[in-house]
Amino acid sequence: MFELYQLRYFLAVVETGSFTKAAERACVTQPTLSAGIKKLESGLRVKLFNRSNRRIFLTEAGTQFIERAKSILHQCTLAEVELHEIEAPRVIRLGVLMTIPAARLAALAGGFRRTEPGVVIELSEGTEQEITNKLDSGGVDLALTILRGPQTAATPHRPPVELWEEGYVLALAASHPLAERGRIEGRALANEPTIVRTRCELLSETSRYFTDQNVRPRLVYRTPQDERALMMVAADLGFTTLPESYGLPGIAKLRLEGYDYRRRIGLLHGAPQWNKEKQALVDRFVAFAKAQH
Repeated sequence: MFELYQLRYFLAVVETGSFTKAAERACVTQPTLSAGIKKLESGLRVKLFNRSNRRIFLTEAGTQFIERAKSILHQCTLAEVELHEIEAPRVIRLGVLMTIPAARLAALAGGFRRTEPGVVIELSEGTEQEITNKLDSGGVDLALTILRGPQTAATPHRPPVELWEEGYVLALAASHPLAERGRIEGRALANEPTIVRTRCELLSETSRYFTDQNVRPRLVYRTPQDERALMMVAADLGFTTLPESYGLPGIAKLRLEGYDYRRRIGLLHGAPQWNKEKQALVDRFVAFAKAQH
């Protein structure tokens, strides 16, 4: 009967009131547009426009056809979008706090991939503020990060989802003379070398803790990479403090007297305009994460 380009030509004429302007909008020559309109009228077997030397007028049939033409084009666009979403890879963009243990992240992302093999999980890491910025700007769909009570950012209909809570501990080489103690005071570390995790969210608090204890451990290594810090601890180069979910063979974890900090880790939602399929995928990921913890 007709083709979609003919409907676009028709609506261009309606909206501009001129074959010349309609041709410019459609980026075709006027004869091409006129031929398209004639083919449309022939296919519909009705006259859509009355033409005079200077003006054009819609016929009654043409007026009635306007909304139908718009509806057809709209439905075609929707179908195009829906089909594209079906064919496109299913992706979850996850922002991850740098101090989340790699083993935990791998278990979460890898475990979900095993339940939904066709899903692509894009990971981006950063500091707490960097991850929050990515979430707010739509750069990630979800953030695996610290939850800081009522002030934690979240969309109104998507509250934060807590996954686990943990304290902070002292990490020593398992061969260290202090390793067999379950709890020690900060003063016991006065002559010990220390390794600083520069991305630690408690960097200032940890420094203040040892200052209050009148202890100045010897700094032997600074690194933004937590796994590297752990390897150096296991090699007995020094001690460090870290979230208790971290672990590595050859490391002993002890409680520090008065070092009673804790953190809550969970998922924050962004606020993008997801389609139903993407929303369902994100919901399944969140449900999987909760079930694992």
